[in-house]
Amino acid sequence: MIVKKVLDEELLTLPEVRGILHQILEERVNNEEELGYELRKAINHADMFSRTSAEKAREFFNKLLEVEKMKPEIAIRIVDTMPLSRDELRTLYAKERYTLTDEELDTILELVMDYME
Repeated sequence: MIVKKVLDEELLTLPEVRGILHQILEERVNNEEELGYELRKAINHADMFSRTSAEKAREFFNKLLEVEKMKPEIAIRIVDTMPLSRDELRTLYAKERYTLTDEELDTILELVMDYME
């Protein structure tokens, strides 16, 4: 498949991707189409690593964007990985030109605990 240009781009959390993949799965099963290897692996991965519902994930993402020094790309990674320690959280900020204080890290970790299922 040759892609000529990107028309639209949207950041999605892993739980949202899981929902989209399950919609595709239902459509293909209803149409009695065969599932490809890549689709089966993607669905398996999304089911295995999604730690919350799509609605809670989007709500968590929006709450993270309210935190100072938060970029959308980092917020998506936090929602997807749900880090449980300061060290795990620091790895997500490793490429940034700034570091977070312990208070900022604790604020983010408190949000993670609130949205963990």
